[in-house]
Amino acid sequence: MMFHYTCLNPISDVGLEKFDDRFEKTDDISKAEGVLVRSASMHEMDLPDSLLCVARAGAGVNNIPLDKCAEKGIVVFNTPGANANGVKELVFAGMLLACRDVVGGINWVQANKDDADIAKSAEKAKKQFAGIEIQDKKLGIIGLGAIGVRVANAAKHLGMEVYGYDPYISVDAAWNLSRDIKHVLTVDEIYETCDIITIHVPLMDSTKNTINAEAISKMKDGVILLNFARDLLCDEKAVIEAIKKGKVAKYVSDFPNPTTANAEGCIVIPHLGASTEESEDNCAKMAVKEMINYLTNGNIVNSVNYPKADMGVCQTKGRVTIHHKNVTNMITRFSGLFSEAGINISDMVNSSKGEFAYTMIDVDSDIPGDFVDKLSAIDGVIRVRIIK
Repeated sequence: MMFHYTCLNPISDVGLEKFDDRFEKTDDISKAEGVLVRSASMHEMDLPDSLLCVARAGAGVNNIPLDKCAEKGIVVFNTPGANANGVKELVFAGMLLACRDVVGGINWVQANKDDADIAKSAEKAKKQFAGIEIQDKKLGIIGLGAIGVRVANAAKHLGMEVYGYDPYISVDAAWNLSRDIKHVLTVDEIYETCDIITIHVPLMDSTKNTINAEAISKMKDGVILLNFARDLLCDEKAVIEAIKKGKVAKYVSDFPNPTTANAEGCIVIPHLGASTEESEDNCAKMAVKEMINYLTNGNIVNSVNYPKADMGVCQTKGRVTIHHKNVTNMITRFSGLFSEAGINISDMVNSSKGEFAYTMIDVDSDIPGDFVDKLSAIDGVIRVRIIK
């Protein structure tokens, strides 16, 4: 079977090279089973019935209509951790820029480039750019996902005292987190204790403006705030007001906007966090791998709108996958149809995520031509695919 994919943004060739002769690129989304995307907004797009999956080459998926896709049986993937090292490194660059006025010093040198005695002048001027070291400072990390864990472990190696907060920390993240990190139970402990605070949580309704005026009021005077996740996680007007009052020493953001650009006390970077060659390559490779695995095997790994379900490569006569609503008696109804058709089920996986569920069924006999229509007719079924 031939599959077609389209790219809404430039995707690294290192990833696209992973497609084999079963896949063909198209510029027409109406003919595509798969979409690869980075930053392009899909909210206003018409999604064709042929579309089976969207793979975001990155972690954030706020540019993709997740619920709309789920309702149409379109699986949305992201690539958690693929760009984590690039973001982690920039977090520390931002931290150092906030603690030591390196940029101010460089600008001074450029402004005084014609001074014949610049070395001597620099010795007198450098005091205004002196800063503090990060060693022994208390670092608070809100969100211990792929990036937060890397920041925490690296900070510990740099001699910082690290506090982490994440009520939803995954088992994998917990295993990867250094035992020396202090895992606190309330975010207020981060606010009240730490000299430097960095936020690494996804942008959702529940996390918007996590850093607000009330949170800032609980922080230590002279705190440094770092935001390399999403600008809307911080109420930036409240942050700027706190900078004016001396409550916040510096705010470092990777998201330029009219509020923070050139604002006093703000160091704003042009969204470079994951924009390294290595990160873009890693994201592309992971996104393509997820798409191939889903389209050819029906397996779902790293989806944000459907549950994980992985049965490897089908070793039996056939495989059927079913997207459906997460309601009672669905498995019973599926099994009844297979039994009526005389099709033996050799293996099955069913998993759910919120109001949606996904069932994979491997069988030992051929699947009749009208069987998809019978499954699709069950109330609550969204999409049925014959993988093999």
